[in-house]
Amino acid sequence: MKKRDAMIVAPEPEAVEVGTEILKAGGNAVDAAIACALVQGVVDPMMCGIAGFGSMGVYAPFKGRHQYIDFHAPAPLVARENMWEDLIEGEARDGFGFILKGRVNDLGYQSICVPSSLRGYEVAHSQYGVLPWVEILAPAIDWAKKGWTVRPGVYGFWSDGGQMGRVANPERLRYTESGRAIYCHEDGSPKIIGDLVTNSDLANTLELIARKGADVFYKGEIADQIADDMKANGGLISRKDLATYVPTVSDPLWGEYRGFRVATNHPPGGGIMLLQMLNILENFDLKDVGHNTEEYVRIVCEAMKYATIDKDGFVGDAKFVDVPVGRLISKGYARELAEKISGGAKANVPRFNSGFPSKDTTHISVVDRDGSCVTMTHSLGMPSGVITNGLGFMYNGCMGVFDPRPGRAGSIAPGKARFSSMCPSIVFKGDEPYVVVGAPGATQIAMGVLQAILNVLDFDMSMSEAVSSPRFSATSNAIDVTNRIPRRISQALEQKGYEVVRSPLSFGIACVHGIRILDGLVDGGADPAADGMAMRA
Repeated sequence: MKKRDAMIVAPEPEAVEVGTEILKAGGNAVDAAIACALVQGVVDPMMCGIAGFGSMGVYAPFKGRHQYIDFHAPAPLVARENMWEDLIEGEARDGFGFILKGRVNDLGYQSICVPSSLRGYEVAHSQYGVLPWVEILAPAIDWAKKGWTVRPGVYGFWSDGGQMGRVANPERLRYTESGRAIYCHEDGSPKIIGDLVTNSDLANTLELIARKGADVFYKGEIADQIADDMKANGGLISRKDLATYVPTVSDPLWGEYRGFRVATNHPPGGGIMLLQMLNILENFDLKDVGHNTEEYVRIVCEAMKYATIDKDGFVGDAKFVDVPVGRLISKGYARELAEKISGGAKANVPRFNSGFPSKDTTHISVVDRDGSCVTMTHSLGMPSGVITNGLGFMYNGCMGVFDPRPGRAGSIAPGKARFSSMCPSIVFKGDEPYVVVGAPGATQIAMGVLQAILNVLDFDMSMSEAVSSPRFSATSNAIDVTNRIPRRISQALEQKGYEVVRSPLSFGIACVHGIRILDGLVDGGADPAADGMAMRA
């Protein structure tokens, strides 16, 4: 592949800068993505971190490989299908988890699944990286030691008062003594925009990992500290959970849309939803329908609803659930659903409770000069609030999205990963990467990525235009719209019998970040909802 521009896009400017410096220092897209991810864990510590989970797509022509490294966080080995069956109070309207008595799945030690991100980063680096591991970790260590200032996007998330019955983020932030000391004022309120945050505990942890590798976290002295803390506080994670964790490496899940090939991740990732929705929408002339018209919103939202129904019914960890992938992403099945949409049918997606989706995840898109591409979405899920004293990082809260009802695709099982809508994807024009894209945004991730892809492929938008256009979503019987969707559109939908929930936010419905590649030249788009940017290297 010919030499091209290099670029990295992410929601945190500090992390983007580090990624570009790694590329300039001779690192490749994988090196840049991992260094960027580690810095994100420092400067956006409730969004992601070494104790989180994620999915990384790597297109590496220099290796002749295109793979996904999926590091979804599995439930602890002591978890049981019916362990919380009697505690159910409701289900979030957008399908992002259940509300349980005592909030045991949402906050604290029992909400934590096996930390997976660090092992995922290590596997990617060992297979594709060219710079030394120590060099990849150095920038994150530096940021943790010297400190960073709270940005508007970070403060907005830290101060979020809780949605759909979920725990408020200030409560998560101050849940442990370490969290209060690092991220809060003396009165327990979160630090505000412009405040300096230093984290010497995290710097020390990362220095140990830099010297000894990820094994120190999963099998060494850090693993001992984690296991001891879990045992002392009623947590579910054991030393065996850590020692036995291994990410999944596989070929991409492939689809096709209007002649473009789409590579995405396998279940329990959200790629299957993205491909199903694209297959349905291929049956409509969306350009003729018109971008974000009343009919466009209706058609796309119905496709979203059908994909959500099938996700709820059939999609889970393929090691535990027989997911009918072939049927769900078949063109014939998509035509059947498209005919229902054309006939005006309304799909039914029952939910409990209400509210607007949360965004506790982050994303990185990278293209290097040799044509390698990385698209990685990683997260803490709903942050558990737990920081082990002396370690400096917050654990994921992935138990909160399991279905506590036995016998479901998303039910709890030991070693099972819960469904995640994250769908880091690469769209190919012929044999060349064209769009490298992904997003954070809970159950809205696939919906935001879908719309960005449609904006580029159907409406010829630049990547910046594609991620900045007003978005909408339907993961329940209601249609969520951001505040820049004209009211005449929402009123017309209401006249057709739809419930429309308008957000006060101008941007939202995931937080999409992507790169478009045209003849070796790149243009990037950083979603205006966050603090990030696209930067050439």
